[in-house]
Amino acid sequence: MMLKEVTNNDLLIKRISRSIQSGNISHAYIFEGNACADKRMLANGFVKALLCDAEQGVGCGFCITCIKIANGNHEDIIYVQKDGASIKDEAIEDMQERFKKKPFAGERNIAIIEDADTMTARAQNRLLKTLEEPFPGAILILLANNSESLIKTILSRCVIMRWNPFVTEDFGELLEEAEDLVKTLLNGEAFYVNKLKMTRLFENRDDAYQLLDCMQMLCGKSIKEHSGREYVAIKCIEEARQDLMRGMNVAYTLKSMILKIGG
Repeated sequence: MMLKEVTNNDLLIKRISRSIQSGNISHAYIFEGNACADKRMLANGFVKALLCDAEQGVGCGFCITCIKIANGNHEDIIYVQKDGASIKDEAIEDMQERFKKKPFAGERNIAIIEDADTMTARAQNRLLKTLEEPFPGAILILLANNSESLIKTILSRCVIMRWNPFVTEDFGELLEEAEDLVKTLLNGEAFYVNKLKMTRLFENRDDAYQLLDCMQMLCGKSIKEHSGREYVAIKCIEEARQDLMRGMNVAYTLKSMILKIGG
């Protein structure tokens, strides 16, 4: 997917395009958006726009560079991912070692740090060294659901881009499922009905975060038309999110949320 295909973020995309075309590129960015936003896709779209020879600032989607980025196998892009529940110090150290080497295919080394808001304190402090003394031509892109989980010295050295929710094929399907679930919860349907829906929809922790974000967004819109149970639901959804972040069991957390909303 190209950035120009992303909906509901026109001003931000124009800002990115202008900065690339003018050569006004930062060494570090934070892409912040809720769990429903495919932030890795956004980062790839940004890099396509940056590195594409055919349509700089936009990305063509058809050149060798764009295809490699779309397939996740561009030689100069490093994807840093969490190990278990967090990104460890060793992962940032490995990234720094790669940055010490010259790019293989172009003029830039680029690191995309997924779930950057899960970095341990040691990992964040190590990353700070790279932000304070950037490697020539290197670009860091931190992907986060909540940038407030990052230390202030990291935030102050990055350009923060906050993305609005947008519709992709996967997101559209998830939103439909969330709408059905929210409807049954707010209508006070039997517990076992909602439990079955939860079992089908929440297969892992990351899916749970995404669906909770969808549910919270839908409840927020519903408040404009109704009142009462929506406020309770939003509070319970936020509590469930916090419990998941603390590492609590997914099934137990969701069952507890259903009971609280239904009560």
